[in-house]
Amino acid sequence: MTTYLSRADLSVAAPVVEFAETSLSDAGRDADAFWAGASAIIHDLGPRNAALLEKRDELQQRIDDFHRANPGVPDRDAYRALLTEIGYLVPEPEDVTVTTEDVDPEIASMAGPQLVVPLLNARFALNAANARWGSLYDALYGTDAIDQSGELAPGREFNPARAAAVVARGRALLDDIAPLDGASHGDAVSYRVDGAGLIIDTAHGERRLAQPGAFVGYTGEAGAPTAVLLRHNGLHAEIVVDREGPIGKTDAAGVQDIVLESALTAILDLEDSVAAVDGDDKALGYRNWRGFMDGTLTETVTKGGRTFTRRLAGDRTYRTADGGEITLPGRAVLFIRNVGHLMRTDAALDRDGAPVFEGILDAIMTALGALPELEGPDAGRNSRTGSMYIVKPKMHGPEEVAFAAELFSRVEELLGLPARTMKIGIMDEERRTSANLAASIAAASDRVVFINTGFLDRTGDEIHTSLHAGPFLPKAAIKQQPFMQAYEDRNVAIGLACGLDGHAQIGKGMWAEPDLMHDMLEKKIAHPRSGASTAWVPSPTAATLHALHYHQVDPFEVRRTLPPVDATALDRLLVPPLAGPEDLTPEVVASEIDNNVQSILGYVVRWIDQGIGVSKVPDIHRVGLMEDRATLRISSQLLANWLTHGVITEEQIDDSLRRLAVVVDEQNAGDPNYEKLAVPDGGTPGIAYTAARRLIVEGAAQPSGYTEPLLHGLRREKKAEQARG
Repeated sequence: MTTYLSRADLSVAAPVVEFAETSLSDAGRDADAFWAGASAIIHDLGPRNAALLEKRDELQQRIDDFHRANPGVPDRDAYRALLTEIGYLVPEPEDVTVTTEDVDPEIASMAGPQLVVPLLNARFALNAANARWGSLYDALYGTDAIDQSGELAPGREFNPARAAAVVARGRALLDDIAPLDGASHGDAVSYRVDGAGLIIDTAHGERRLAQPGAFVGYTGEAGAPTAVLLRHNGLHAEIVVDREGPIGKTDAAGVQDIVLESALTAILDLEDSVAAVDGDDKALGYRNWRGFMDGTLTETVTKGGRTFTRRLAGDRTYRTADGGEITLPGRAVLFIRNVGHLMRTDAALDRDGAPVFEGILDAIMTALGALPELEGPDAGRNSRTGSMYIVKPKMHGPEEVAFAAELFSRVEELLGLPARTMKIGIMDEERRTSANLAASIAAASDRVVFINTGFLDRTGDEIHTSLHAGPFLPKAAIKQQPFMQAYEDRNVAIGLACGLDGHAQIGKGMWAEPDLMHDMLEKKIAHPRSGASTAWVPSPTAATLHALHYHQVDPFEVRRTLPPVDATALDRLLVPPLAGPEDLTPEVVASEIDNNVQSILGYVVRWIDQGIGVSKVPDIHRVGLMEDRATLRISSQLLANWLTHGVITEEQIDDSLRRLAVVVDEQNAGDPNYEKLAVPDGGTPGIAYTAARRLIVEGAAQPSGYTEPLLHGLRREKKAEQARG
């Protein structure tokens, strides 16, 4: 039972009040003035938020009516005319110039991996923040990035042959990013430094770097450094030297490891990867965010029989050849992802007793939590330019982006922050934003620091927007359709045309298979080759491996070769990926039902029962996939689309749910906190099972196809059941 406290004319959950008033006291802010200002924002902007959601529904109804009257792939001209008439498509702005100032170089001018991590899990979040630097040797040895067959199999014991392959791969990297003049790093027997830079002693004599500027600094003594720092394509790599280490003592040059600058940025998530449904959950997220901003967040971890405290990594200082010093950040620059405009939260109630819009509360509370980093003795711990970086997801078009920018301006006034302190990352996930991307960027041209594409939510919205046009292709086939390539290419081209270069990241989506690092190394290089300056990865290890791609390809160089915006791409973007009669054979349909049902069950059971917002869930082929609400949205919307058009029946869904509940139970048998999904004959389905079924059979009726309304309500029901014992 939530305890509420009266603040101004609001009723606020006690843990949120405690967070806010502790933060206000530490920042020297007046609590009464804060709550009065927060109430004004909530009551001024809440009705406008509601009106934006009503417009979504109105537009969707007009599109649904069109597709019912004109089934199949729509006529281009008639469809464009409809979308223009109803205001779904807005006039393309002639000149958009991004002017965002005070942006950290990790966002404005560097290229590298980006992590997304649930903020409610302090251990995971600390790992992500500290993933700025990662061991290449560990990443190669511990994954399938290096062949795991035959003599290279990892095994339970240390495998010298595998270690040798890792070392060879590391030396090859060094030869690529910092080649020697007339030798290889594989020939090195020692590294040392003099006033002219780096000396590499080899069996063939002294050598220097072919490009001396690649050497940045060192630690230890010049004649026997413990680390050598290199730079290539704007990213750093550190050669760790330890002749007593388990690897170093077997290495001619004493090289123990190569540490790569990896996750330049990380997104601490309050949205798709968390299950935050009430005041307790929200307050935990806000407290953890503040702990990052003042540097106090720690977590006690037990691993391998050892207990230790995990905390934020310190900065890294090196000596330079001329006797100076250089200090590099030890942590990723952190964004926080607030929720979108859709949901309300009972973490606070307005003067009429109604839950407030969650996105408005997030903006107020996360900015409050950022104050230690924006002012006072801890300023600059995250942003050295005095900015706060907020990813704003699931916005539908430029009006909603403009609303977010106005909200941020009001929060800056409330907290006395300089104008445009709060920067915005625009997720290009919804088709209305994709189709109006330049106008969406223009709506926040003095705040935007990020645009990003994502197959999963983008496809979920594609299905829901065109739900009544006809049956969609299976998920894997959708990814190969023309609309998706048009979406990816337009995102980069429009971003560059609007002047994001030097002001903002242009990003790409998640690699969702965390165990398949060999495949990631083969495929994810496509992201920097597209001109994207960042792309999402599922783990610190994946960040270190993905960093290799940015040494292979400089996306800023790629951008100089890219064509301008393709004038015909919008037409391709608006063609829904519908299936033909030959695409949906009984075998294809049966396999797709089971694949989607398994992922829905495997994800939802942890979300509902344990409040776990992101999970690695095995698919039907037993490949572990990272699942969050974006993956849930596409899976449930595809099946809802097929139900709508009679491709499948509820009986088929129920049969699949019954069979695969048993499979998911077996997969989770080792989890002591797990509650079984499978329903005994004559038994009543549990809340998680019910959630999975409702997401499918009621999917067509969900706003924009989002899963949050159903999930949040059923998670609260589950928490109440657990509280009753």
